[in-house]
Amino acid sequence: MKLHHRIILIILLFIGLAGCSSSAEIVTNVGELQFEQALKIPELIEPTIESDGTKHFDLTMEPGTTEFLPGKITDTWGINGSYLGPTIRVARGDNVSIDVENKLGETSTLHWHGMKLPAVMDGGPHQMIEAGETWSPHWTIDQPAATTWYHPHLHGKTGQHVYRGLAGMFIIDDEDSKKLPSNYGVDDIPLIVQDKLFTSDRQLSDNNDSSYGTLGDEILVNGTHDPFLEVTASQVRFRLLNGSNARAYNFGFTDGRSFELVANDAGLLNEPVTLDSFMLSPGERAEIVVQFEPGDETILRSYSGSAGIESGEFDLLKIVAASELTESSPISSELSTVPPIEVPKDAKVRQFNLTMENDINGKKMDMNRIDEVVPAGTTEIWEIHNFGPEHNFHIHDAAFRVLDVDGNEPKEYERGRKDTVFVPRGASVRIVVEFGDHSDTEYPLMYHCHLLKHEDEGMMGQFLLVEPGTESEVPMELPKDDNESHDH
Repeated sequence: MKLHHRIILIILLFIGLAGCSSSAEIVTNVGELQFEQALKIPELIEPTIESDGTKHFDLTMEPGTTEFLPGKITDTWGINGSYLGPTIRVARGDNVSIDVENKLGETSTLHWHGMKLPAVMDGGPHQMIEAGETWSPHWTIDQPAATTWYHPHLHGKTGQHVYRGLAGMFIIDDEDSKKLPSNYGVDDIPLIVQDKLFTSDRQLSDNNDSSYGTLGDEILVNGTHDPFLEVTASQVRFRLLNGSNARAYNFGFTDGRSFELVANDAGLLNEPVTLDSFMLSPGERAEIVVQFEPGDETILRSYSGSAGIESGEFDLLKIVAASELTESSPISSELSTVPPIEVPKDAKVRQFNLTMENDINGKKMDMNRIDEVVPAGTTEIWEIHNFGPEHNFHIHDAAFRVLDVDGNEPKEYERGRKDTVFVPRGASVRIVVEFGDHSDTEYPLMYHCHLLKHEDEGMMGQFLLVEPGTESEVPMELPKDDNESHDH
């Protein structure tokens, strides 16, 4: 990094330390929970099989009410229900089609986070679904097994719509993933972790006073407050999704047990990694396999960390093993057969500066401006320099590998295929990015901070994937007549 950049960085960090101190207030629920609510497992939605073999799913975004706390009714939004949405599960090679009906009474979108697909099917801010309308994307699943997810992506209102409850898991299987526990709801358990603030009358409060956005003092797992889970298998695969707007979680177990990390955001690791803790920032996912003995009891806890978005210590889920357990097969020492993403010779390098002003390279998001033009199917190096407080960075229609953080190797739990990466205060992160091969000169894709307040305030850019060799022919603005109504 150049000298003048470092001087600016030091000044901004000094300012940031003062400006973010109130965001780091330590809160906890440890010792307060009774673990009285059985963990809800999101419904595994069954597709309709069309005549050509396409798997079709129907999703309806709708308002409702949910009883998170006994006897207290909270206004919420959900998908095919009052809060969160069903789990979609497909296999690599499947053709899928989805009808997304909007009964919210206002405009929204539904984005397939972590999915490689044509930009027009991405569900970003350019694929708005007006109130009362239905959007019908379709594509072929063409990526390795992964735990992806879906959520709204309306420019300026993503945080509000996700916070109200619009989110769900989207699981992709392949031959490699069959090596792991896969009986959904039995030994393959989704865990969508979110923090919430409640008002005095137990409604959701989206207080955004923190520089990071909403940091709640109550935890929901799959929309369940105060949850417990009884497991019946000797090995259980947990698919962890940080579905919060701003809070990061340092996951570990209160009895100190170790477990096997088997997947990051964008796919399985090549071999399992033994850990006793790891951190996920908003939007990140991980899959772990945990060993249990009959009668075991432990609590999945988030431990306080050094960053503002890691403040607080929270009990998340009590897990109790049955007195008799189904014996699971040992985990294979070889998981994914997909080779790691490698840096090609003469890879193009792009620079992205994240600032205290919640912009990227000095620019706020503009729905009509194209910030980058990328050859479809290429692999590039992106360098992300953080001149502000904690951020993270997500790229649509791409998978990447973290090369280094401030010149050092990434932590063990960040070395697999990813699509979202935590960028610590003042740090520089280099990633090697593998882009999708669907070219489109009309519909852009996004890169942005996944702290949703930051995204909504404009910490987002747009890029086009185009036929290789045509990059210089592409206008850097979209036709305003087509897109000006998208500016919300």
